[in-house]
Amino acid sequence: MSFAAESAEVARTAKLGAGTKVWHLAQVRDEAVLGDHCVVGRAACIGVGVRVGDNCKIQDQALVYGPAELGDGVFIGPAVVLTNDTYPRAVNPDGTLKSASDWDVVGVTVAGGASIGARAVCVAPVRIGAWATVAAGAVVTRDVPDFALVAGVPARRVGWVGKAGAPLRQEADLWVCPVTGARHVEVDGSLRERDTPG
Repeated sequence: MSFAAESAEVARTAKLGAGTKVWHLAQVRDEAVLGDHCVVGRAACIGVGVRVGDNCKIQDQALVYGPAELGDGVFIGPAVVLTNDTYPRAVNPDGTLKSASDWDVVGVTVAGGASIGARAVCVAPVRIGAWATVAAGAVVTRDVPDFALVAGVPARRVGWVGKAGAPLRQEADLWVCPVTGARHVEVDGSLRERDTPG
């Protein structure tokens, strides 16, 4: 069973998975689908048609505009913005107010396990790779590889992170997680797991 605070607005056509909680003043708009055991923080907005996997956390005042897609286990920090309009304008060239039929929405895709830090902005259309981390305050304007740590304006890769979220240490030709001991190999600017201890 899901839970929505009395002050939250959840559209009748939205779907909340089992154990999902929507907190005070949050809004979940039409046709949005949230998986099981998600948390939507105070005053966050989940836009029309957004798809959210299981076990996601969307923190206070985050703005997730449709048609964003979030994989399982995604973390969206406080006041993060996932945009949906590459060339925003309030009016058409003739000065008339734009309506939904005057533009094509594009979304941000966030793969499973990724984290986006507080007040970061992801400018659609971009893909944030699996287990990647976007630093607080970054502005993402191009795709982020799996396991990448990106920071800055515009965001650039400044390192690699493991599934535990900690920066990886380079040891010879491997990248090693200081938390789990998992080892990774970098090939042509991308990272893949070599093995996981255990």
